[in-house]
Amino acid sequence: MSWRPTAPIANLEARGKILAQIRNFFAARGVLEVQTPIIGSHTVTDVNIHSIEVPGLGFLQTSPEYQMKRLLAAGMSSCYQIGPVFRADERGRWHHSEFTLLEWYRLGHSLDDLIQEVKDLFDLVLGVAPYEKLTVAECLRDFYQQDVFQLDELACIEKAKSMGLLECSDYADAFDFLLDLATEKRRARLILTDYPVHGAALAKVKPNRKAGTALRFEFFLEGLELANGYDELQDAEELERRMNADNR
Repeated sequence: MSWRPTAPIANLEARGKILAQIRNFFAARGVLEVQTPIIGSHTVTDVNIHSIEVPGLGFLQTSPEYQMKRLLAAGMSSCYQIGPVFRADERGRWHHSEFTLLEWYRLGHSLDDLIQEVKDLFDLVLGVAPYEKLTVAECLRDFYQQDVFQLDELACIEKAKSMGLLECSDYADAFDFLLDLATEKRRARLILTDYPVHGAALAKVKPNRKAGTALRFEFFLEGLELANGYDELQDAEELERRMNADNR
């Protein structure tokens, strides 16, 4: 193995400047930087995120989410963190088992406030550009020319199979596959809102005419997801129900 770093020095210099921009951005808005442990005794319950266990110590954290929420529950004001996180089974062109994540929490902000703040941060780091804002239902309808959001489970699974998803028997997997295809074809900066309930994670759910949707959004740059945000669930009983379902 060569001793030389795999990242070009010019890339590391550009990265350092971006980190400085991010810190200045939050300092100007009165958001406090915090640093939480990267090893915890427990880990996330999300069935789609796989943790790395450190025998005898616990788990490398998949994000600083739970550790930061401990601070918020204890009375911390709006805060952010930039640092390493770890996820097993994450290796490919856009993924690595260890990567740097920016996470922040804003007290008293609405979902629209948070979306605007993400736009402001993107414009600062990437340069100003227009955004396309769509609901998940609109994005799917535009791509498939049908209301995929209202398909029943079997029809959704068959649709995903016809588009190339092999051996699929799970509605959520089928729906997410169809959504991935629809978003990756869009070249502009995209803000996607109103996710289905199965994608709510730890977001609040708002009532809809036929089915609930999550108060959650994602940002995409030329089809690549760069940010995920939501109006935090604050119902302890519902939170416990979701985590128990994950564990089952």
